[in-house]
Amino acid sequence: MIGIVKVVKAALLVAVGIGAIRLLHGNIAEHVDRWAQWLNVDAWNPFFQTFPAKVEQMSPHKISLVCVGAFVYAGLFSTEGVGLLMRKRWGEIVTIIITGSFLPFEIYHLAAKGFSVFKLLLLLGNVVVLIYLIWRVRKAGRGA
Repeated sequence: MIGIVKVVKAALLVAVGIGAIRLLHGNIAEHVDRWAQWLNVDAWNPFFQTFPAKVEQMSPHKISLVCVGAFVYAGLFSTEGVGLLMRKRWGEIVTIIITGSFLPFEIYHLAAKGFSVFKLLLLLGNVVVLIYLIWRVRKAGRGA
């Protein structure tokens, strides 16, 4: 299950990266409107009222960073997901390292940037995944 989630996240991030590339070479407002229509979202939704303006204010450099970040994270999630789906121990170890490395940032974001139930659930979900994978790796190491 964790492997499938990681691969889905990777696919979504590849889509974000490709979308960011398209934003670099066109009218941002037009692209955002097209995406909103394609996703069939409510045009009066407060998020989609402010999102186009925020995206239009982004510099090409920031959009490039979003693109690079999306592809880097897609690569990480792909590596984790494929390793887990193939039931490889290295996949579990890579997932432990990457998931564990993000926990301090998630805790900081939750504490310093403002509490939300979504952030808390995300943190708790990652802690559960981390504990489960550590348990599996330790169990496999003991030959059980």
